[in-house]
Amino acid sequence: MFDHEPELFWDSTYAIVMSLMEHHPTRHPDDIGIAELEMLVEALPGFQDDPALVTEQLLLDILTVWYEEAT
Repeated sequence: MFDHEPELFWDSTYAIVMSLMEHHPTRHPDDIGIAELEMLVEALPGFQDDPALVTEQLLLDILTVWYEEAT
């Protein structure tokens, strides 16, 4: 667990994935849709970015890195 949560922004793909894995250890990217992923990321401690800036490609990139880290 982090003593201080890092600041997260949409382009912080790897840091977002690490935080998702820490805060949702029982979840797997295969079971998460784009809309749910967006909500999970925005709810992470330290998330600082504007929710309006997200794109489907950013979310797909996050899912791809999460999948690679989880397998």
